[in-house]
Amino acid sequence: MKFGVNLPNFGPQMTPEGMLTWTREAERVGFDAVLVSDHVALTADAHRRSPAPFFESLSTLAWLAGQTSTVRLGIGVLIGSHRHPIDLAHATATIDQLSNGRLIVGVGVGWAAQAFDVLGVPYHRRGRLTDQTLDTLVAAWTNSVLEYPGTQGNHHVHTEPRPVQTPHPPLWIGGNGPPALARVNRIGTTWHPLHPTRALCAHGVERLKEGKTFAPRIFFLPTASPIAAEDRRPLGYGSIEQIRGDIEFLRELGADTVVLDTDPGDQQLRRPWAEDVALVRLAAEILELR
Repeated sequence: MKFGVNLPNFGPQMTPEGMLTWTREAERVGFDAVLVSDHVALTADAHRRSPAPFFESLSTLAWLAGQTSTVRLGIGVLIGSHRHPIDLAHATATIDQLSNGRLIVGVGVGWAAQAFDVLGVPYHRRGRLTDQTLDTLVAAWTNSVLEYPGTQGNHHVHTEPRPVQTPHPPLWIGGNGPPALARVNRIGTTWHPLHPTRALCAHGVERLKEGKTFAPRIFFLPTASPIAAEDRRPLGYGSIEQIRGDIEFLRELGADTVVLDTDPGDQQLRRPWAEDVALVRLAAEILELR
């Protein structure tokens, strides 16, 4: 089982120096992957959860790729309908090339309704539009020329550079409900639920088709003493022993990768980035990554 860490690429506590230090430290101590979050339009509903400054995900990963060498870099997750799919396929293939095959592409439907309005994307069609984006990504990544419809008929779009990874970069599908599982089984490689419970993990894994993998994102918020069962958040909140128990549970379920999230959710509880880097080191020690 591999381990990743979620990099909060947003908030007044985060700076470019913080993101680079965090990512290099995660690479140094043995984490397999670093994931960032995504918002194209940071509207008020999203800003309450992930405040400005919010560093754009794809350009941030491209920048980090040039300053690291082994750690995988990903988005957990891109909002599938907020970029033109041809542009998204081109950008992700380019990052995979420039990083020598280290990109993870996570895609979800999105939840911040105001951003859909700003971008002119119908909120009620976000699931269908995300499915269309997923189809285009896979087609563009695996073909040098893609036939794509325009207002004046179909056009041949040249898609190279192709990704380094074959047949394409890992395609993680974000979401905790049945539609996300259906997308994994249809076209994705990996189910990536956010802050799931044990029951949700067990339920979802049972519904994954053979060959599909499981990579949950859980908290890493250690406490000085154990937390009563009724007061625990989803996985990853509690004493070191409780967190170890959560990790072992996911190992037994067959998780391919576990992504640790040090962001407490309540932005008033956010720490300076240097303290979060210390948590990354602590996690590496607990997991015995080296």
